[in-house]
Amino acid sequence: MADYSFDKSRRLLNAADYKPVFDKAVFKVSSQQLLFLSIPNQLSHPRIGLVVAKKNIRFASQRNRVKRIIRESFRLHQAEIPNLDIVVLAKRNLDTLDNKALHHSVAKLWKQLQRKANRQTTP
Repeated sequence: MADYSFDKSRRLLNAADYKPVFDKAVFKVSSQQLLFLSIPNQLSHPRIGLVVAKKNIRFASQRNRVKRIIRESFRLHQAEIPNLDIVVLAKRNLDTLDNKALHHSVAKLWKQLQRKANRQTTP
């Protein structure tokens, strides 16, 4: 049975967790509004960190909505995602997407990331 929890062990918590992903990103997938950077980790599950800048999404309520939707999508897709540390960066105009379009865009990027990671790990 899939584990759909989202506790602290599933998150990148501090700068030391984020730095290797930014410095040595192995897998990159993006859309017009989002960028996913990731590196393999030695854990038995993926972890996620979010970077949603005030510069790109002006209002706090919109930043919170975007983060909530991305976290929920990660929670539901984490069983399919290989063991990666993932940083999700929000680009400009992400807040213009409605919830349905944002869910669709994020789900599409999870599939692309999964495909890339699986292609590299299988001989």
